[in-house]
Amino acid sequence: MPAGPEDLGGGVWSVPVPIPGNPLASTLVYALDSPRGPVLVDAGWEHEDAWSALKDGLATFGIDMSEVYGVVVTHFHPDHAGLAGRVRDASGAWIALHRDDAAIIRGFRDFVARDGDRGWERDALRRAGAGEDDLAGHDGSQGVDPPAMPDRELADGDLVDLPGRTLRAVWTPGHTPGHLCLHLEDADRIFTGDHVLPRITPHIGLYPYDVPDVDPLGDFLSSLARVARLGVGEVLPAHQYRFDGLTERAEAIIAHHEARLAEVAGVLSAEPAALWTVAAGMTWRDSWDAMPLAARRMAAGEAAAHLRTLERRGTVRRVGNGDPLLFVRTR
Repeated sequence: MPAGPEDLGGGVWSVPVPIPGNPLASTLVYALDSPRGPVLVDAGWEHEDAWSALKDGLATFGIDMSEVYGVVVTHFHPDHAGLAGRVRDASGAWIALHRDDAAIIRGFRDFVARDGDRGWERDALRRAGAGEDDLAGHDGSQGVDPPAMPDRELADGDLVDLPGRTLRAVWTPGHTPGHLCLHLEDADRIFTGDHVLPRITPHIGLYPYDVPDVDPLGDFLSSLARVARLGVGEVLPAHQYRFDGLTERAEAIIAHHEARLAEVAGVLSAEPAALWTVAAGMTWRDSWDAMPLAARRMAAGEAAAHLRTLERRGTVRRVGNGDPLLFVRTR
């Protein structure tokens, strides 16, 4: 992983911005030169240490925060969008995001303004089949604040406002509904956010666990197949390190999830099983019993996403509409 800010050549720089208390360690924020001022790809987590790292890292290349022209955010998660509002306040920069993630931020901000309560999470855990100990351990805390609303909303194929260069939005839903990769076409480079990472795979979850008419894992697999066909040279992800071989890495992630789908199907039988039971039967880095509630909740979201894809493929069927959510294997 990069130890500090790097000049990547061709008017592109990277700055690792720390994520306090997170095993990912940092988000790689990229700055792209333009005659109007630099445009950032992502901004990092909202924290004083992160802000100092971003500001000082840009200064390494002679960039003052007040000179930033724009921030294009790959997706709404706080380690990517958290500092975007603060950058805008310091520079007058615009913030751009895919319209689907902008809608999520808008809904999140309305929700927090209305009551700020996350009691829905306890209901979701109950519907997933969580036990009384897990339900008792849910504290209903608010979590992080919503990120800033964007000034501009992007759609697939749009050109980002980067004067003198060609930076194209590539819609890659899955990790979030509006996740974007950004193809710097004049330099044969692609900024992949969390979509394609060199050694790990992003979390693909379904929340709430029974929300209808969405298939995040199916979207993710289709998005991976799409970027695999781009044949871009250098890959600049938001975590870990840059690498070559986009096609090979995207295909490896697809293979990982196909194996994961087979594992989920193997947990099920003709006997109905609750979502929580399915998640507990899957392989995780830590044993299910050793996982804290927050990790179990994310695991259940990942299990739900895989179940939804299996439902779409006709391998799994949901049984009834009551509590908890129950599934059987059909073939």
